[in-house]
Amino acid sequence: MKKTYSHLDQLLIYRNILKDEVLQEVCEFLTGTHNNLPFNLFYKLIQKSEQLGLAGNILKSYIIYLIAVDENSFSRVAERTGGQIGDSLRQAAIHDIGILRNFINQDMAVFSSTEIPINHYIPTSTIRKSYLEALQPYFLSDHEINSHEKVVDKLIEHYVSYGYGELVNHTAFRWNKDIGLEGIVHCDPIKLTDLIGYDRQKNALIQNTEAFLAGKPACNVLLAGDRGTGKSSSVKALVNHYSPQGLRLVEVAKHDLPYFHHIIKVLRNMGKKFIIFLDDLSFEEFEIEYKHLKSVMEGGIESKPNNVLIYATSNRMHLIRENWNDRNEKNGDVHSFDTVNEKLSLSDRFGITLTYVSPSQTEYIRIIEELALKNNITIPLDVLTPEALQWERAHAGRSGRTAQNFIMHVLGNVR
Repeated sequence: MKKTYSHLDQLLIYRNILKDEVLQEVCEFLTGTHNNLPFNLFYKLIQKSEQLGLAGNILKSYIIYLIAVDENSFSRVAERTGGQIGDSLRQAAIHDIGILRNFINQDMAVFSSTEIPINHYIPTSTIRKSYLEALQPYFLSDHEINSHEKVVDKLIEHYVSYGYGELVNHTAFRWNKDIGLEGIVHCDPIKLTDLIGYDRQKNALIQNTEAFLAGKPACNVLLAGDRGTGKSSSVKALVNHYSPQGLRLVEVAKHDLPYFHHIIKVLRNMGKKFIIFLDDLSFEEFEIEYKHLKSVMEGGIESKPNNVLIYATSNRMHLIRENWNDRNEKNGDVHSFDTVNEKLSLSDRFGITLTYVSPSQTEYIRIIEELALKNNITIPLDVLTPEALQWERAHAGRSGRTAQNFIMHVLGNVR
């Protein structure tokens, strides 16, 4: 095994990065005779730069990125414990950082002479990863300015704030039974300030979520009521607002509820706070997936972890379809009262139930007025109001969604 490989082969914690194909090509080139420039490597680096927003020396930036997102014993413990690292683990991290800094600053110096624009690359996107810009000076500086110990301290701070793996680049995830947590790249950017009306419900959500983030007792929440009233938007806006404080969202589809215990197990081992989001939740009589949810929320042997809450939205207050026959003693069910209780018991497990009803005409016009203001529509309200009322009569009735669709229609027809 040649010199460059032997250096990296001494890694104790960051061995996962050796599986990266770009890093493997770097090592193959460095252990060769350097007769030809590695254009295939440059091709891959430019792809990574445009994909990840890497700037400057993109080869060095990419390796620092691999370190920043690597899931290993050091990054997992730092994220889970809030930075409480054992001395032995810390010394192992210092050992690896010494190897990696030497590799970045010395072994890769051969690439600095190339005329290919990988040393001062500017990606098309102006969006930069703030955590990477914070880490780079520590890795690229002289050892006397920032010792390996200081770099490890900075990495601990990074893992506590951002996590590792998918947690670093995403604030919202969906559950994929094949790969686990799957980061959502293009999240709805809605903000709390975009939500108009329903102030009581919004304030209750904020208060409960802030208690959760502060480590205080907090409740699972059911947002139930009429369609288009902002139930789902409220949950998404919460995560957008509180993600800098460590809040993350995991969207779980109804058909994935049989995996709920496994999802809880995965999230329990992380330090971030998670809202499991069950959108548009309801069950027909023949669907029994709700039993998995019930046992996790309350009643099962395994307790729900302190870093997980469940927020669900539904057009049904009691979630499970109930028939009048269920309450009829002649329906053939010997214990019809028990059947009714079974169907109502799921909604009872939500400590807070917030009800969303369709807005009155006055509230609907207020929503129209505020949305018009936010979108810089200058049409007078006395002109806009009759059109908005005609729109809701011709469409799905009064709701925040109807108002939003009307404003989009107006914007699309402004000359």
